[in-house]
Amino acid sequence: MSVTSRYREAWEGFWREAPAEPGAVFWDAEPVLTASPHLALFEPYLADPALPLVDLGCGNGTQTRYLADRFPHVLGVDLSAAALEHARQADPAGQAAYRQLDAAAKEETQALHAELGDANVYLRGVLHQCEPEDRQALVDGIATLVGERGRACLVELSGAAKQVLAGLAGGPEGPPPKLAPVLRHGIAPGEVSDEAVPEYLGSAGLTVLASGRLPLRTTEYRPDGTRIELPSTWLVAGRTA
Repeated sequence: MSVTSRYREAWEGFWREAPAEPGAVFWDAEPVLTASPHLALFEPYLADPALPLVDLGCGNGTQTRYLADRFPHVLGVDLSAAALEHARQADPAGQAAYRQLDAAAKEETQALHAELGDANVYLRGVLHQCEPEDRQALVDGIATLVGERGRACLVELSGAAKQVLAGLAGGPEGPPPKLAPVLRHGIAPGEVSDEAVPEYLGSAGLTVLASGRLPLRTTEYRPDGTRIELPSTWLVAGRTA
């Protein structure tokens, strides 16, 4: 199973239009506000930090480059070729490697695992942006990459984020400028219940080792100058003996 062509085309269109400058994309917050606090939560649960680290849904590579300074082998993967072009252009020194990957396609994740071996996998908000019919296949692909020794480190919007996003989209002046392109391309986060995420992981053979709450920070601000944050849940999952 692989993602629908509509979904793939939506992402290509979004990233082709996306500005190259840092912080121009709604979720492209600085690593000090995103990957850094996530790592503080995830690292105690990594059974082997020396494993390759796959940044799944890497987009323009902002977090990937940060991760590449802290792990020996980092690979940013994304469904969108246009996103990967942004990532490569922003990384002229080649801190990380980048590759196109449909993580919901079993043969693609199996091939990558055969190449890398077990890996730690980091993803932020990816599951919520998937089509409902692709979500279990995506998590199955994550489980394939993780193998026996790796860990999956996820940050996903919680159910309370739906109300926040609806309020932003339905304001009297319309959605904020950085949220508008996401909605226009039809890739607004879908609805995944808090209970569904561990169920997807369990069905893929992974056990949730730790979880908690942490706001997902965006690059957009409210009229009063406060940064927009979306309620989210973080989870670490892996195989247990």
